[in-house]
Amino acid sequence: MTGMEKRRLGRGLDALLGGAAPAEENHVAVERIEHNPYQPRKAFDDDELSGLRESIRAHGILQPLIVRPLGDRYQLVAGERRLRAAQAAGITEVPVRVVDFNDQQTLEAALVENIQRADLNPIEKAQGFKEYLDRFGMKQEDLAGRLGLDRTTISNLVNLLNLPAEVQEAVRVGQISEGHAKVLKGVGNRERQLSLCKDIIARGLSVRATEALLKEQKQENETAPAKRTLSKTSHVQAIENELRQELATRVEIRLHGKHRGQIILTFESNDDFERLLEVLRK
Repeated sequence: MTGMEKRRLGRGLDALLGGAAPAEENHVAVERIEHNPYQPRKAFDDDELSGLRESIRAHGILQPLIVRPLGDRYQLVAGERRLRAAQAAGITEVPVRVVDFNDQQTLEAALVENIQRADLNPIEKAQGFKEYLDRFGMKQEDLAGRLGLDRTTISNLVNLLNLPAEVQEAVRVGQISEGHAKVLKGVGNRERQLSLCKDIIARGLSVRATEALLKEQKQENETAPAKRTLSKTSHVQAIENELRQELATRVEIRLHGKHRGQIILTFESNDDFERLLEVLRK
């Protein structure tokens, strides 16, 4: 692996632990371990947890969980999936390695573990980074240095949180990619961002196709003066209302001259598109 690749992947959990060999392995009752409140990962795949549960039943937990003392109990630092799978498997005790981490180190460890395992989706990463930056008053370049990432990686992800909530959710569940989201960030209007997001999903547009669509629309807008829309008469507005009721969708009539214009129909999904086609073909 090249130095650039290592830089892009960031530091491993061992770097945060100091690279020291683990102390003698301890076993702690599962009920004495609290979940990590700084865990950036919000969604856990049921199939993955089921497979890990069966593996633990067959072979035990091969890698100790990382915990820190919390009064007479412990708080998880790293190993959330192993702990959940152990609980599901009915395991009463788990191997642990106890570390003396503060809140900042605990959040760093949770971020590093998930980033290294590629478990987090882009929005979870962005939220984890923002929580860290806000909680500890750090600059993005400082966090980048601590995690071994490029500052632009952190910046690009955190900026995704400026997108509309619906677009963020589409990224979270994998309907659109981080690449799509970066393209949408370049669109200033939030309503337009949401409209384009729906278009990407409905039409299955690639990132390159989305960029091409935006370029085409920009060119059309630049030549718009030649297609200046005329004021609508009450008669035209009445026709618009009639079509809206008949087609059950948003309808706009644009007049570009005495005998020229457009009728624009809006659809919100593939099913909606097919419904409109069926109505128009009658």
